[in-house]
This record gives sequence, C-alpha cells and structure tokens, in this order.
Amino acid sequence: MTKWEYQTISLAQQAGLLNNGTLDAPALQTWLNRLGAEGWELVSVFTTESGGYSRFVNAVFKRPVVSVPPPPLPPERE
Repeated sequence: MTKWEYQTISLAQQAGLLNNGTLDAPALQTWLNRLGAEGWELVSVFTTESGGYSRFVNAVFKRPVVSVPPPPLPPERE
C-alpha cells in the first residue's frame, strides 16, 4: 500500500507570489515546477475568505513516502 506525506502552503506567505492581491503567474509556475522536481504533486488549491474577500490562496501537495529498508543483519558466525 502506498503511504503519502502532505504539505500545505499558503501562497500569500511565499515571497513574490501574491502582491496587493495579484497572483504572479510566472513566479507561481517556477515555484510549482520546483516542488514538482522534489516529487510533490499539487492536489488541491483553495482560498480562505475574510469579509467576502479572498485572503489567502492555499495549496495542498502530496508525495509518496519512500520507505528505506533496514540495514542488513551481519552474517552469522559459526
């Protein structure tokens, strides 16, 4: 069974992605490509609202957890 790890990020907190309520699409694309290269897959984007206005754009990512096998046991001695 595949095990997953998740990461949730508020884009408003990432430098250069949201300025005065405007999304910098080229900066966002660069940022998403970097996370994709690290194995993260974007699974959801949603906004949080305050007073009827979108306040933050949040992104949820997932990637498989890579299990590291335990080291081999030392050989048995006779």
